[in-house]
Amino acid sequence: MKILITGGAGFIGSNIADRYLELGHEVVIVDNLVTGQRENIPSEARFYEMDIVEENLRQVFEAERPEVVSHQAAQMDVRKSVADPIYDATVNVLGSLNLLQNCIQFGVRKFIFASTGGAIYGEQDYFPADEEHPLRPLSPYGITKLTTEKYLYFYQQTYGLTYTILRYANVYGPRQNPHGEAGVVAIFTTRLLKGQQPVINGDGLQTRDYVYVGDVVRANELALQAGDNRIYNVGTGKETDVNTLFRLLRRIVGVDTAEVHGKAKPGEQRRSVLDYSLIQKELGWNPSVSLEEGLRLTVDFFRKEM
Repeated sequence: MKILITGGAGFIGSNIADRYLELGHEVVIVDNLVTGQRENIPSEARFYEMDIVEENLRQVFEAERPEVVSHQAAQMDVRKSVADPIYDATVNVLGSLNLLQNCIQFGVRKFIFASTGGAIYGEQDYFPADEEHPLRPLSPYGITKLTTEKYLYFYQQTYGLTYTILRYANVYGPRQNPHGEAGVVAIFTTRLLKGQQPVINGDGLQTRDYVYVGDVVRANELALQAGDNRIYNVGTGKETDVNTLFRLLRRIVGVDTAEVHGKAKPGEQRRSVLDYSLIQKELGWNPSVSLEEGLRLTVDFFRKEM
């Protein structure tokens, strides 16, 4: 089938593109290259350098007529969303609506949406959070993801557009962007490899559910044929605090860099961990890569890149 991937030059999107091509699908990529990298784009994919908010996105749909849209593009920096919620909403809400309108006009069969499990639930009432947990996002980023989920329900009910929503935990792995504030695994890894000092925010006891990008790709593969009009968490069900993450990476890299703590970031979520039992039951998905194995694969990738 022909699949249009937004954000296909980015960390997660490019890994998905590689897998879809391996499976024999035809892949079209739309990416504005603000955070994506041209070198991530598979040579077999057709590429349009374009922003999803642009009116001429229509031309891509008109020319390519995709059967499936995999929407991975986003303004995904939580702190940037707090600093500039208007920009965040422009990309994440208006950009998604632009895609959805084109999907309806050009007969797209299915829409796979990369949502967030890390930010959509807010401070959790119980651990791990399942898909029925109350939705209380603490950031504009989380709010825009929830808004798009609600729009997808509207488009399904009104126009019959089939969707699958995947609420990612904290995804890490090869090609993750080590620049900026998001992506702690990539940031710590590159700094440790370069002999620089990583800084842990606050006491480092804040926890996240770290899921390897290869497992996320598998969830996107399964969503091509199943999970219609369903919402799934994609995580490991395991919490890891930042101090533990730093110590694991330090050992894997093979350095004795000091553990340095800086100021806590205001408004940062304290704990986040996802229950993946629904996607396990309905799609047969399981996280197959352990944290230590995934970190080793990530360190190996960045080591080769240097």
